[in-house]
Amino acid sequence: MDPFIKEIQHINNVDDAINKLKSQTDISPKLYEIINFIIEAHEGQYRKSGEPYCVHPILVACITAHFSKDEAIIATALLHDVVEDTNFSLEYVREKWGSDIAHMVDGLTKIVEIREHEFIASDEQSNTKTISSALTFRKMLIASIDDVRVLVVKLCDRLHNMLTLAVLPANKQKRIAEETLVVYVPIANRLGISKLKNTLEDLAFYYIYPNEYNKIDKYLKEQEHAMQLTFNTFISTTKNLLEKNGYDLNKIKIYSRIKHHYSIYLKMQRKGITIDEVLDLFAIRILVEDDIDCYKVLGFMHLEFKPLISRFKDYVATPKENGYQTIHTTVFYNSKIYEIQIRSFEMNTVAEFGIAAHWKYKTGAKNTTNLNWLKSLEFSNENIEEFYQETKDNLYTEEMIVYSPKGEVFTLPVGSTAYDFAFAVHTNIGKKAMGCFINKIRKPLLTELKSTDIVSIELSDEIIVRCSWMAMVKTSRAKKQIKLLCTHRQKEIDEISGKNIINTVFSRYYEDVTKIYSVDSLFKIPQILDFFKHTKQVIEKSIINDNGLMTRFKILTSKIKEFKFDNVLIYSNFSISSVSFDHCCHPKFGDDIVAFKDGNEAVIHHKMCDQAYDKIKSNQQMLFCKWTKSSVYQYKMVISIPNTKGELAKVLTYLAEHEFYILGIEFGRQAHSYIQYCDIEFEINKSNIDEVKKIIEKKVKIIEFFSKKDAYNK
Repeated sequence: MDPFIKEIQHINNVDDAINKLKSQTDISPKLYEIINFIIEAHEGQYRKSGEPYCVHPILVACITAHFSKDEAIIATALLHDVVEDTNFSLEYVREKWGSDIAHMVDGLTKIVEIREHEFIASDEQSNTKTISSALTFRKMLIASIDDVRVLVVKLCDRLHNMLTLAVLPANKQKRIAEETLVVYVPIANRLGISKLKNTLEDLAFYYIYPNEYNKIDKYLKEQEHAMQLTFNTFISTTKNLLEKNGYDLNKIKIYSRIKHHYSIYLKMQRKGITIDEVLDLFAIRILVEDDIDCYKVLGFMHLEFKPLISRFKDYVATPKENGYQTIHTTVFYNSKIYEIQIRSFEMNTVAEFGIAAHWKYKTGAKNTTNLNWLKSLEFSNENIEEFYQETKDNLYTEEMIVYSPKGEVFTLPVGSTAYDFAFAVHTNIGKKAMGCFINKIRKPLLTELKSTDIVSIELSDEIIVRCSWMAMVKTSRAKKQIKLLCTHRQKEIDEISGKNIINTVFSRYYEDVTKIYSVDSLFKIPQILDFFKHTKQVIEKSIINDNGLMTRFKILTSKIKEFKFDNVLIYSNFSISSVSFDHCCHPKFGDDIVAFKDGNEAVIHHKMCDQAYDKIKSNQQMLFCKWTKSSVYQYKMVISIPNTKGELAKVLTYLAEHEFYILGIEFGRQAHSYIQYCDIEFEINKSNIDEVKKIIEKKVKIIEFFSKKDAYNK
C-alpha cells in the first residue's frame, strides 16, 4: 500500500487529520472556515470505529488534495456528508460557499426519501434500500456529467471507507467490498486514476478473498528481496546503456514497480497459471522528458536486448480511453524476462492521477481522459435497478479499440457487435444501420468485433426496428435505443391496430368509421377487451343519434362473439371458423400477438413481426385476439446430476416442495462416469419461464429448458 494511504488509515483524531491536510495543500481561510463548520455541524456524531465523525470528511479531503489542488473539490470533500447527516440544508451550503460547491455536494448526497413515481423496480423482490442505492448512484452520475469532480470526491470517500472497513461486521465488509470492486474500481479506471484504482482493488480483494490475498502477499514478501536484486542489476545495465547513448541520467528516472495483488490474482485466474508463472510481477519504468524520447529509448532497448514481440503494446500512439499513455515491451536479459514501461513525466502524471491530473498542479497537466462513456449512459426513470445493474456491467467489462474508416478511435466492451459500433458512432447511425463492412469485407451487423477492426456502416433511408436484437448487443446505449425504438413501434402498432379492429367491426356499413366518428385512446382497443366493447357501443350510439331508429336494428345485429380455438380466443361480430399461425414470425404462447381477418379465418402474427407491421400500416382488417388463460403450464428440461445413489430423489423432492407435478422422467446418456443427463417433463402453475428456471437452477444444473406450450405445440 502507498505510504501516504497507509498513514491516512491510522489517523483517528481531528488535529492529526488537519495536520495531514496541511501537508497536502495550503489551507486557505475559506477551507479553515469549512473545517471549523463541519467540526461544529458533526458535533456529537461518531463513526463505528469510535473517532469523531468529522475526522472522516477531513481525511477524505486529504486524499482528494493528494490528487487535486483545486480548492472547490477539497471544499466539497469536507462538506460531502453535511446535507445528509446534519440539520444544514443544501441551500445553506449554496448561500455560504457558492453554487459550484453546492452542486457537487448535492451529487454526493444520498437519496433517502423515495417518491412513489421513483419506486419503479424490475421485479417483486425490490426493496426501499436497493431502490435508494440505485437512485443515489444515478444522481451522482448525472451530476458528474456537468462536473466530473463529483466522481473524484466519491472515489476518495469510498477509499477512506474501505480503509476503515475492519470495524464493520463480516457480511457488511464483503457487501461493501464487492460493490467497490464492481462499481467504483471501474469508475476509477475510466477516470484513469490508477493510484485510486489499484488501492481500492487490493482493499476489496482482501475482504472478498482473504485467503487468496494472503497467499499472494506472503509470496511477494518472500520473493521481493531476491527479485529486487536482479532488477537492480537490470536497471544499472539500462542506465549505462542510456547514458552511453547521450542521455543525462539526471533528466530521466528509472525505477521498478511490483504488480499489485489483485492484478496478479486476475492474471492467474485469466490464464490458469500459478504465481511463479506470472511474467510481469516486477517491471521497470523509464520516465523521459519528451514523447519522442519514448520511441528513442524503445529503440535502444530493442537493439540491446531481444524483445518478446507478442507482448509489445504502444499506448503512446493509441492512448486508452482513460488517457493512459505508455509503451509496454518485454525483453530477454541473462536468461530472464523483464517487462519495461516507457513514458514521459507528463504521461506518468496522467497515468497516476488520471482526470485529476487536470487540477493536480496550477500549471495543469494535459487532460486526455475521454468521458464519452459517462455521457453515453442512459438515465431513464424506468426500471432503476435494471439501469444500476446494466451500468455496473458496462463499467466492469473489458474493453477493446475499433476504428472508423477515417481512423477515429472507438472504445467498446469486448464482445460488442458492429451494431453496437453503429450506435456508438451516433444514435441515428444505429437506427438506420442496414449492413456493415469489417476490414473492407461485408459482414452481418451482429458480427462480433475484434480489437483493431476497421468498421464501416451501411445506411438505409429509413429507421429499421429490430426488437429481437436487444439481447444480442453488448452496450447499454444500443440496448436502450433498441428498447426506445420498439416502445415507439409498439405504441404505433397499438394505435393503428385499434383503428383497424373498430373499422372491421363496422365494415358492413362504413369503409372507415373512425373518419366519421372520432375515437379516444385507440391504443387501448387491442389490449383491453372491455374497452374494445365499450368503444363499439359508443360508436353505435353515435350512429343511432345521427341516423335515427331505422339504423338501430341493423347496428345491433353486429354483436361481438367469442370464438375459442385451443389456446387462442378471437372476438368478432363476424363468424370465424379457424385460426392459423403465420410461418414468418413463429409466435409462441404468451407472446404479444395480432390477428388479421382473412375471410372466415383469423391469421395470427407476432405483434412485432415486420410482415404484420406492413399489413397493419395498409389498414387490413383486424380482429381482437388473446391467448386463453391456463392455470397449468408444461415444460421440458434436460438436467445434469451426479451419478450417485439418491441424487435423483433429492431433485424430485425439491421439485415437489415447489409444487412441480412430474409428467415423465427419462435418463439420457452418461456425460462422465460421475455425471448423468436426465430428461424431465413437468407441469406448474407459473407462466414466467425465467421464474421457473431460477427455481430449478438453485438446485441443479440445467442443460436445456423450454416451454411445451406455444403456438405449434399445444
